[in-house]
Amino acid sequence: MSSPQTLSRIPTHIAIIMDGNGRWARARGLPRLAGHRAGTENLRRILTACVEFGVKILTIWAFSTENWRRPQEEVRGLMDIVEQVIDRELSELHKNGVRLRHVGRLEGISRPLQAKVRRATELTQNNDRLILNVAFNYGGKAELLDAIKRMIADGLRPEDIDEERVTSYLYTAGLPDPDMIIRTGNECRISNFMLWQGAYSEYYFTPVLWPDFDKEELRKALEDYARRERRFGRTTEQVSISN
Repeated sequence: MSSPQTLSRIPTHIAIIMDGNGRWARARGLPRLAGHRAGTENLRRILTACVEFGVKILTIWAFSTENWRRPQEEVRGLMDIVEQVIDRELSELHKNGVRLRHVGRLEGISRPLQAKVRRATELTQNNDRLILNVAFNYGGKAELLDAIKRMIADGLRPEDIDEERVTSYLYTAGLPDPDMIIRTGNECRISNFMLWQGAYSEYYFTPVLWPDFDKEELRKALEDYARRERRFGRTTEQVSISN
């Protein structure tokens, strides 16, 4: 089995679309929320693996702006799970040097949960072992709309706006774009996730359902990433010269 040392190139920033919780539960005759709870438990293992492999930033998609359309019982259950995770895991995450960042809209979330999210981000803001971006009530189109509205509110002129300025208005301002975006659950689409930031990300799609995506599966993704050539519009020859 490979070890972290055998990986030739480690991405600084990985983003994960954690898909397949519901199908994982259904295959076991369990309610969908049982799958979401299993997915939450798996996150702890992946966080540990990211630290071991040397990943510095992990972004996870926990709840999309479109997920509000799901059955209300499931939505309420998901909100409860998020609150429980914050209550149960915050102290340990802080102790282990994890910095929590919320990526998305707080509007629409209950006031008690908003308060817990703010407390978690404030408590851990100086930690630097791993940055964990939690994309909660997040959508790529909503993010771009919010950025445009804020730029207009700040009185920016068309000539003031370039890629760097737009990036500074995104939820992920101050962080590098994800080098790699992983989607579990055998779905090969991006589903409105990090539309701007993922322009040059390497995508990795796997049939493995999120609760079963363990350290070994993450290692496979990292090995695949290490074999890829990132050209950013350049030719292979140009990349070879710059390296």
